[in-house]
Amino acid sequence: MADKKNLLLLFERPLEPVFMQKGYSSVFDVPDNFLTDRYKFIANEVRDRFGESANILIPVKNITMPDLKIPLSLDRDEPFSLLIPRHRRIAGRLIDIFMGMRSIDDLQSVAVYARDRLNPYLFNYALSVALLHRPDTKGLSLPPFVEIFPEKYIDSKVIPKIREEATIVTDGSRMPIIIPKDYTASDLDPEHRLWYFREDMGINIHHWHWHLVYPFEAANREIVAKDRRGELFYYMHQQIIARYNVERFCNQLPRIKPFNNFRDPIPGAYFPHSLVASRAYSPRVENSVLKDLDRELDQIKNDISDLERWRDRIYEAIHQGFVVDASGNQIQLNGVKGIDILGNVVESSILSPNRQLYGDFHNMGHVFISFVHDPDHRHLESFAIMGDTAINMREPVFYLWHAYIDDIFQEHKENLTPYILSELNYRGVTVSGVTVNSENGPADTFQTFWQQSDVNLSRGMDFIPRGNVFARFTHLQHSPFSYTININNDGGAARFGTVRIFLGPKFDERGTEMLFRDQRILMIELDKFVVSMQPGQSTIRRRSSESTVTIPFERTFRNLDENRPEAGTSEEEQFNFCGCGWPEHMLLPRGVPKGFRCQLFVMVSNYDDDRVDQDLVGTCNDAAAYCGVRDRLYPDRRAMGYPFDRLPRQGSDRLADFLTPNMFVKDVSIVYTDSTTVRGQ
Repeated sequence: MADKKNLLLLFERPLEPVFMQKGYSSVFDVPDNFLTDRYKFIANEVRDRFGESANILIPVKNITMPDLKIPLSLDRDEPFSLLIPRHRRIAGRLIDIFMGMRSIDDLQSVAVYARDRLNPYLFNYALSVALLHRPDTKGLSLPPFVEIFPEKYIDSKVIPKIREEATIVTDGSRMPIIIPKDYTASDLDPEHRLWYFREDMGINIHHWHWHLVYPFEAANREIVAKDRRGELFYYMHQQIIARYNVERFCNQLPRIKPFNNFRDPIPGAYFPHSLVASRAYSPRVENSVLKDLDRELDQIKNDISDLERWRDRIYEAIHQGFVVDASGNQIQLNGVKGIDILGNVVESSILSPNRQLYGDFHNMGHVFISFVHDPDHRHLESFAIMGDTAINMREPVFYLWHAYIDDIFQEHKENLTPYILSELNYRGVTVSGVTVNSENGPADTFQTFWQQSDVNLSRGMDFIPRGNVFARFTHLQHSPFSYTININNDGGAARFGTVRIFLGPKFDERGTEMLFRDQRILMIELDKFVVSMQPGQSTIRRRSSESTVTIPFERTFRNLDENRPEAGTSEEEQFNFCGCGWPEHMLLPRGVPKGFRCQLFVMVSNYDDDRVDQDLVGTCNDAAAYCGVRDRLYPDRRAMGYPFDRLPRQGSDRLADFLTPNMFVKDVSIVYTDSTTVRGQ
């Protein structure tokens, strides 16, 4: 039987033919009839040149191919977007083909055959989704997307420098190529102050991987219909907007103004300076205006009025308290599952109860913006980066659009009854004190700075000499820190509780202390974990690196070949974990040199009300807050964002008024130092 790890080699150097060397010294032994027309007549030469020199020759079984007509309808050199309905359908069909293969051998054969014929971005996405969801390949850890398609993430002027370094300098002596911090704009653009957030590779990889775990479409409904998928779409993006707004405060910028009038000019401009399908992504110029779409190639013909009609119907459903399914039945939104249903409607995935009525609002909003430069294809331009889930968080308008998407969800949340005291309190449990201890800093102070790190791009650098090729980029980083939480349990017996930790700004952009109704939607989840409390006083210590929001840097940008444990061992099982999770280096906002004043909120809720009974052994659950748990229920019965997901009860004008004894608030500050370290030095 084929080794499933060999499937990962198919991601490497995506434009090189499949018969060329992969990994360190592996070559697929491709049957002659699998070769594309360009190479069939020189099959023997191909085998002599690449097969005999290989240390590992991977046999490929010759099987009858499934019908690839639909996947082949997307040109190989065409950009691919999950958000374009035609592309979504094509991807869904290819996922179904990969999922339907009976064995690893058959999957490998079909993937080897398809790789050089299909669009490489489509192939990468569909095979990634299949490997994450097939029972026989779930243990595989996918290579970071930035390593396979680095041209999407870095200044296009860096690519020739990388090729020069790799061609002239032998492996082992190559120097990292520096990616400039300011390659998309200058300080003349106020929005460029947020470059470190929008352009962060880890944040964009998180967004890409989230959409791998939660795809829009597939014939196998179970791939899409994961537990609380619609609610997680709402909450993950709500947290992105909360984080982005707090970063804006740190940079003396106001909160985002949602893009809620589709006929208004879009403020600002964005020039990505990166490539897709060997051509530059189109920029978005100042004050661009959406226009009706009529793009025959993409099979898109939609008017702006379609967006407005879908929006109005969604708002009508929120105010009525129900959506109407395709059979005319009412589905209530005011219950526990209401936000999940609404999330599936707004996004929309195949789980939407009535796509005909409520449309494709979120996705087509991205599409309209991504074609603002060429709505009728008269200039033969493809979509801009708002149409690419792998990198659209780089675009400032992403946050304007998702701020409006969040406004829609908040409209629903504000219709829900505020939590009463009994839903917030944990009788007999009191949080009496919280302290933050940061390395090399005073108590209750977080420390942030710049760090330079290297990422190996060799997997994605086609047609250059083998060996490591590093790019060095600058990102935000924080000093490691820990929480010390003092809890008193008066219950007379040991009890379990869920510790929920959030961070929010104390003052708004004008320097005014925030009202709680506004502050609550800016609260950033930092961690959530279960503790056992013995009777009396307990002291809980928790390290920042243990956060259930983040994954470590080494997982976001790790080499899957180095230090791999022996096959079949428990150590290898630990080595193969998933890549969805907020990057650890972006856990905290940047702060300001004098200290950005925040409020740290700690709550211990009743685990009996939170508990989800399931086995989490061997699952990828350490970044569950934004990503859920693979093949399991979301590990918290409460609404995502609890206790800040609803309007406060009457009289809770400030956060202090909202507190119950099982909650504690501490004033803290984030001190930013404009200095740069190099990882590992």
